[in-house]
Amino acid sequence: MSDYARYSRQVVLREVGVNGQSLLRDSTALVIGLGGLGAPASLYLAGAGLGQLLLSDRDHVERSNLQRQIVYRNADLGRSKLEAAADNLRALNPECRIDSRPGPLDEAGLLAAVRAADVVLDCTDNFPARFAINRACVAARRPLVSGAAIRFEGQIAVFRPGGPCYACLFGEGGEAAETCEEAGILGPVVGVIGAMQALLALKLLLGIGDDAGRLHLWDAATLSWRSLKAARDPHCRVCGTHD
Repeated sequence: MSDYARYSRQVVLREVGVNGQSLLRDSTALVIGLGGLGAPASLYLAGAGLGQLLLSDRDHVERSNLQRQIVYRNADLGRSKLEAAADNLRALNPECRIDSRPGPLDEAGLLAAVRAADVVLDCTDNFPARFAINRACVAARRPLVSGAAIRFEGQIAVFRPGGPCYACLFGEGGEAAETCEEAGILGPVVGVIGAMQALLALKLLLGIGDDAGRLHLWDAATLSWRSLKAARDPHCRVCGTHD
């Protein structure tokens, strides 16, 4: 381990230890979407000592982003989110290698990015992107950590090969998702869900527990969680063709 002091607070955990920290150093996570979810998720993954982060986004930093997308600063306004996030993540932890993949990724580019990762975090904000990411993860047999948040509500789920996939829960004909621009969002709501995505990704990489197959729903207004068991759809047009 090159910098014990940096990671000492998690290395002391028996579930991590020196071997677990080495495992994180040798791991790669793909974060798709560097907005309200991807910003805190990528910061926590880089801070935890992940060896490589693959980042994908297509937008530029706008003033309205700064209320909740905490990887950016006022000086980043107008910059590509990929460039700004990469610079700020390297400033946090220069040991973490950053590989930027400008979006939107086509089907082949998305599949290649997913195959290059050990875990995928879907931090996007629309159904077409979520369905495309799910298809790529099923085809490449990579675990997917999916998050979403709007207003005072958030949800998160882990999908693993062999279990139910995102399309089993939501189908591929889902209604158009509301946007934060339309419905609003309180900054810490996406912060909590993004941090949870990082937590679940780290648990997957470290082999701590099994969080797959459940959809967790959070109501920030009442600080309450609900959990629903997800069932695999034997007729799913995505995972049903990859048995």
